[in-house]
Amino acid sequence: MKSNSFWILLASLSFVFFGSFALKAQQVTNKVSTEEELTSDLKAGPCKNADRISAVKELFKRMGASDEAIKVDDLPDVKNVFVVKKGKTEETIIVGAHYDKVSDGCGTIDNWSGIVILAHLYRTLSAFETQKTFIFVAFDKEEIGLVGARAMAKAIPKEKRVSYCSMVNLDSFGLGYPVILENSSNSKMAKAAKDLAAELKMPITGVNLSGAADADSTAFNEKDIPAITLSGLSGKWPEILHSSKDKIENVVAGSVRVGY
Repeated sequence: MKSNSFWILLASLSFVFFGSFALKAQQVTNKVSTEEELTSDLKAGPCKNADRISAVKELFKRMGASDEAIKVDDLPDVKNVFVVKKGKTEETIIVGAHYDKVSDGCGTIDNWSGIVILAHLYRTLSAFETQKTFIFVAFDKEEIGLVGARAMAKAIPKEKRVSYCSMVNLDSFGLGYPVILENSSNSKMAKAAKDLAAELKMPITGVNLSGAADADSTAFNEKDIPAITLSGLSGKWPEILHSSKDKIENVVAGSVRVGY
């Protein structure tokens, strides 16, 4: 189950784009986000951490989630925001992105881009009946030690972890084609991502930033829930992320669209 879960997620998305689901064409079109829609939501990202949790809730709401469906984790000093898309089974895939930012810049790339992709994926997959249940979660306090993700992973009872098939983390898009952050990713999931990318003829590379960067997927790998982090970075990332340059003017919109 666990080794195939990443295929299920990305194959589901590829089916959306290439028409393999038996849904009305108009319904599919309405649920597949355009580059213009993604860019508009990127521009709306708040530059202040204090404003981000309400912006996350509003974005999920505009993507079709009801007020009642949008939840906030009841965990000490953590405010993870999440929406559940029920499937036919209790087998679960977590799709996550952190919404907090460092003090410099607007955090558009790191990581409002991930939040925008997360919310639009929720809208897209909500159009389909899925075998597995999806939890779309916006993590709090990633920048100070993966606090929100570790709180969520720790809160999953050990006996229930087997039902959590995988975790897919979205962190920092807008500079280039998708990359796999290998130092924060399960090796089998990384291989599955590369194999599927080859099948879809989509460029993807693996990078190892051990010592320079970590990501929320690590919190789930630590609990034996296979996890992977996908980014949309280029070689320019060290001069942009965690700096005053992390703003909408430096985002390559096509990178966010391809990541989505």
